[in-house]
Amino acid sequence: MSDTPVAFSDLELPSSLLKSITELGYETPSPIQAECIPLLLKGQDVLGMAQTGTGKTAAFALPLLSRIDLKSNKPQVLVLAPTRELAVQVAEAFQVYARHMPGFHVLPIYGGQSYTLQLKQLRRGPHVVVGTPGRVMDHLDRGTLKIDELKAMVLDEADEMLRMGFIDDVETIMAKTPATRQTALFSATMPEQIRRITKRYMREPTEVKIASKTATMENIDQKCWIVSGTNKLDALVRILETDEFGGIIIFARTKTATTELAEKLEARGYAAAALNGDMNQQLRERTVQRLKDAKLDILVATDVAARGLDVQRVGLVVNYDIPYDTEAYVHRIGRTGRAGRDGKAIMFVAPRERRLLKQIERATRQPIQQMDLPSRDLVQNKRLESFREQVSNIVSKEDIAPYRELVDQLAVDTELEVLDLASALLYMAQKEKPLILPPEPEPRPRREREDRESDRGEKRERINYEDLDVYRLEVGRSDGVQVKNIVGAIANEADINSRHIGDIRLHDDYSTVQLPKGMPTEVLQQLKGVFICRKKIDITLMEGEIARPAPRSDKPRGEYKGKGRNDRGGNDRGAPRKPRPRRDA
Repeated sequence: MSDTPVAFSDLELPSSLLKSITELGYETPSPIQAECIPLLLKGQDVLGMAQTGTGKTAAFALPLLSRIDLKSNKPQVLVLAPTRELAVQVAEAFQVYARHMPGFHVLPIYGGQSYTLQLKQLRRGPHVVVGTPGRVMDHLDRGTLKIDELKAMVLDEADEMLRMGFIDDVETIMAKTPATRQTALFSATMPEQIRRITKRYMREPTEVKIASKTATMENIDQKCWIVSGTNKLDALVRILETDEFGGIIIFARTKTATTELAEKLEARGYAAAALNGDMNQQLRERTVQRLKDAKLDILVATDVAARGLDVQRVGLVVNYDIPYDTEAYVHRIGRTGRAGRDGKAIMFVAPRERRLLKQIERATRQPIQQMDLPSRDLVQNKRLESFREQVSNIVSKEDIAPYRELVDQLAVDTELEVLDLASALLYMAQKEKPLILPPEPEPRPRREREDRESDRGEKRERINYEDLDVYRLEVGRSDGVQVKNIVGAIANEADINSRHIGDIRLHDDYSTVQLPKGMPTEVLQQLKGVFICRKKIDITLMEGEIARPAPRSDKPRGEYKGKGRNDRGGNDRGAPRKPRPRRDA
């Protein structure tokens, strides 16, 4: 390609999409967008090698949207993603880009979501379906997802699907799609198993390789808090109370979340407002101006609404919800530290989101330091200091003579000492924001973590079998079930990390699995309706059964051994595990 910058208007996209792009504040396409969009518009297959955060979602969403027939109510584009989070993110991106395509409908489908809701939306006829391999397979087996008119298919983060043990499902799905469909495959790396898929299911794909050049500014102090114990809102308030930041931008993932969080902060006395795509341009500009004029201290925004936002007084950016890609992270924290000033960025990371944190660190080539929340004593001292300052200002600036008389009268009427009366009034005044905080609960003893394990997850936390119950599944070897099918279904449907699933034993007509004690009733009800190998598992607790480590000898065939991160049935390198030939005694 030439060195002349390409504009989106040069890429022959329809006017409806160009209008959305302009409204989003996009100016020039990223390298992968500039290369992939023309190829996909021509109907060619594309093999994209790019890291997360290079803008690949728009690289395939925009050209494929341009070919959607809005009059047809059958799925025309199918996108496979490794996780529910990525599936939702991609679906939201399609919806945003298609805002000026009347009647367009995109549907994310993934484990853990109600089948009833998904079936209702599938009957409505989505133009684009974005899903995880397991749930897409399930709907194909049930006949509830029709792909006979599919025009294009996208495999997003194919190497991650390989690592998670989904690659067999991916191949099965691809084999069921029309041979004439266009294919786009994106992967950060190109292992042999992925290369095999490109040769078998793609038609002379053009390879596009993009090196990530993401970098962040050194004048921004970046930290993260691993969510534990304290809920996120309380943690946020602690941070806000103990430091002076000037203007603050808090990023949330959805429009609803921005509104709810802004309202909760306002209820706690902060000058906060939401900024999201549901607001018209005039209201958005007015809200930003209030932040610039210091009439507002906190904006709670989505990525789309805050694109291009430049407010010099912003001293802190909080990633209340971790972004799904590094490009969004760099864009977010770039709202602080403007014009060479120092800035601060804090990111909340749930334990299950550590993988996203690692991706951001790798792409930005900067470690993000873990932080502790401000202590109870620090919060209490800051509140007392602020309260003292308010009292001093009132005494020096306001006419309090009438109130002195009122206090004297109250003391006479209640027969209270003035000190007791003042204490009671102080107690009433600080109810919403206590000046004396309750003692913090004793910290739970934390199980020693194996922080020295490699990024490939070669070690696994030791399972405490006393914390597990044994459950029976009504599916077994005779149904063709494999251990990876059970692990994948439970991990997706119940949102249980596979490290917390104990031994799995396969029998001819049923299987058993060890799961954490105290499983919520609603989760078990959700699992009861799950299908594995086209059979409902109808999970039940095996009363009286005690979870024990599996014996070292005479293990049932296919027993779960719990090694490595790829415990859906893959080996440590991510390849599907080949079944061993059974030895007859």
